Amino acid sequence: MQPFAYVRPATLSEALTLLDEHGPDASLLAGGTDLVVALRNRTLRPKVVIDLKRVAELRPSISDEEGWTTINATSVLTDISEDQRIRARYPALVDAAVTVGSAQIRNRATLTGNICHASPAADTAPALLVYGAIANVASVRGTSRVNLAEFFVGPRQTVLQPGELVTSIALPADATPRGATFVRITRRRGVDLATISLCCMVEATGRTQFAFGAVGPRPFLVADESGLLADLDVGDAAKDEVLRRLLTQASPISDVRGSREYREAMLLVMSRRALRLSIARLAAA
Repeated sequence: MQPFAYVRPATLSEALTLLDEHGPDASLLAGGTDLVVALRNRTLRPKVVIDLKRVAELRPSISDEEGWTTINATSVLTDISEDQRIRARYPALVDAAVTVGSAQIRNRATLTGNICHASPAADTAPALLVYGAIANVASVRGTSRVNLAEFFVGPRQTVLQPGELVTSIALPADATPRGATFVRITRRRGVDLATISLCCMVEATGRTQFAFGAVGPRPFLVADESGLLADLDVGDAAKDEVLRRLLTQASPISDVRGSREYREAMLLVMSRRALRLSIARLAAA
C-alpha cells in the first residue's frame, strides 16, 4: 500500500470541492470493503482518500420522499436488509443484500459502494434494476438523476464523470402488486462472487422483467411485455422460448468461477426458478 493523504470533510460541499480539486487522484471511502482491498493490491493508487462517513448530508438513513424510498450513500447493507419498509416493498433487494459477503462485510459495505464499484457480479444490481432504481449524483456543478439501467458502462466503469459522486440510491415506492425474486449460483456459500445472478419481477399486468449479473460486461435489464411468461395457462416449452430470446443479450465468459457453457446452461434453469418464485410471490401479495 503506497502513502496517501486522508481527509474527512464534514459537509457535502467540502467533499465535492475536494473531489473536484483532486480529480482522478482521489478515491472515496464509504464502507471501504472494496477500497481497502484495492489499496492493498495496488490496483488503486490515489494521492488522497476522501472519507465520506462524517459528511452530514450523507449520514446513514432510509427515508420516504415524494413517492421514492431514498437510501443515503453511507447506509450499510445490514441496515437495508433489516429495514421494515425495504422488506415490505423490495423483498428481492433484501434477498440480494443478505448474500453479499459475510455478516461483518455487510455491517460495513454500503449499497451505494456496491453499485459504484460496478462489478459485473454486484449482487444488489439486478434487484435494483428491476425495481427501477435511480442514482442521485452530485458535483460542484450541480445535481442529476441517473436511471440505474444507464449507470453501468462496463467492468468497474460507470457514467460518473470526474468530480461526481452518488449521494443516494432511490427506488420508486410503487404500490402496484408485484412479485420479485433474486437468485444466484456461487462455487461455495458465503463470501464468493456470483457465478451467475439474476432477479425476476412479475407485475400484476403480466409484464415480466429480468435483470442479470455476472454474465456480461455489466448488469443488464430485459423485459417480456407480452404477458406470456406470467400466464399460468402457458406451458413450459412456450415460456422457455421467450426466456431464450431474453437471454440472447447475455455474453458469459469462462473464468475461475465457471465456464461459459455452464453459465449459459444455468441461466435458463435459474430463470425458470426465479420466474416460478416471482409468480408465487405475486399471488401472495
